[in-house]
Amino acid sequence: MTEQIHLTIDQQPVTTGAGTTILKAAQENGIEIPTICFHDSCTANALCRICVVEVTGARTLIPSCVAKVSEGMVVETQSERVRLSRKTILEMMASTTDLSQSPEIIAMFAEYDVEEDRFPDATPRHPEIIDDNSMFIRDYAKCILCWRCVQVCATDAQYAFAINFKERGYNTQISTFFEIPLPETTCVFCGQCIGVCPTNALKPKKEWLLEQGMEPETIMSLTRQERRKRGR
Repeated sequence: MTEQIHLTIDQQPVTTGAGTTILKAAQENGIEIPTICFHDSCTANALCRICVVEVTGARTLIPSCVAKVSEGMVVETQSERVRLSRKTILEMMASTTDLSQSPEIIAMFAEYDVEEDRFPDATPRHPEIIDDNSMFIRDYAKCILCWRCVQVCATDAQYAFAINFKERGYNTQISTFFEIPLPETTCVFCGQCIGVCPTNALKPKKEWLLEQGMEPETIMSLTRQERRKRGR
């Protein structure tokens, strides 16, 4: 039988199994903690830090998606410190990334009184759209580096290992190894990376072409030509 852990989340007594994350314990009890990089089908890595909570006795805010519950733990999910942290994270994200097609993230702006122009001197990322296959496009101006696509392409699902990070710091970006075209990698075009992308940085090619104003008949003809050309 699983050991039961007793804790308090937002003044609410909670009982859950040992090894449960704070995020899951909160969800089990109807307490909402916002997430961005977290996905039920991906390994949690606490990259975005939007899910941080305040734990009594802890020096820093704790990412609830990876932190495990402990006996007697006291957690606050909406303290002033927590809310300020989330607000700042969202404002920094908005200062460098195109979030125009990220409805779940944009919905958080009002909740946390986000000032989208708080960092006017920040340099937005404007990498060119990568259109190298007939299945989908990669628009990394919209990428928040949540790592979901890399994970599902690797050990979380597909085991294809076609993509990973390149560069460091501000210049970090998702890419193929040696930046070769996607059709020349181990990619099998399963589409799982598109399915877990929270910002539409990865988008089906047909959908993207429709947004550019292209007619469906033209799109079908074009994608057939690309498939024949690339052997896909």
